[in-house]
Amino acid sequence: MCDERTQKDIEQFRLSQGLTRRDFNVVLSTAAIAAMLPPVANASEVLESEVMVTTPDGQADCYLVHPVEGSHAGVVMWPDIKGIRPAFRMMGKRLAQSGYAVLVVNPYYRTARGEVIEPGESFGDPAVRERLMPHARSLSPETCVSDGGAFIEYLDAHAAVNAERQIGTMGYCMTGSYTIRMAAAYPVRVGAGASFHGGGLATDEADSPHLLAGKIDAGFLIAIAENDDERDPEAKGLLRESFDEAGLSAEIEVYEGTLHGWCPPDGDAHNEAQAERAWGRMLELFERELA
Repeated sequence: MCDERTQKDIEQFRLSQGLTRRDFNVVLSTAAIAAMLPPVANASEVLESEVMVTTPDGQADCYLVHPVEGSHAGVVMWPDIKGIRPAFRMMGKRLAQSGYAVLVVNPYYRTARGEVIEPGESFGDPAVRERLMPHARSLSPETCVSDGGAFIEYLDAHAAVNAERQIGTMGYCMTGSYTIRMAAAYPVRVGAGASFHGGGLATDEADSPHLLAGKIDAGFLIAIAENDDERDPEAKGLLRESFDEAGLSAEIEVYEGTLHGWCPPDGDAHNEAQAERAWGRMLELFERELA
């Protein structure tokens, strides 16, 4: 998960590339607003809207995007610790162009409406971290499950969603664990989960996500950053053991040469080649499990 140690890794990487934080933030500012992700082959025309989803704790502002025609498998996309923002809307739109009804959620709706950072702001900035952490602390395993149920209900009731097909869920950084918790809480509805550089997936706590594998009936992709694996090399083995014991299909891989946060295109540690490979594996998972 994002912390000062992972940020030091990122700072060292940027310096090795000859980039100062200021230089890099200029690039991120442009990327977060106008960057184009690789095009989708045979892309569907999509409809985008800002929507409000009723949850047990209030109204969650979310971004919904889906193909204009037909009904499709629904997907809940959880942003990383920096919250909902243009990069995740672009990612949601890209997935919708591949034939899914995607709900990109604001996990911080209890404490903030909309975006909580400005384009180009970095988690490596202490002032940004100080601003973000109260929002992050408003979340818990319990809010993940209650919110996740509300998001599933919203998708199931939408005309663009085929409720006879199972739901997919995907999470980044701190929300990587949400994919496991959602799948365990709603095994009948969640058919696929994808965690990208997820934090805290296998811990020694009694409520560790990996201990929930026996409650899951879904295929999984768990894409691990190389520096996260270096810090916690036992986690992947615990995940593998738990998923195997549960008889689940799970692709668990450490992505070579990656730093925590490598997937979002506006991330400090974005690795385009490996992000694309992980995205491709996710598409294969969703096509197989949500068919």
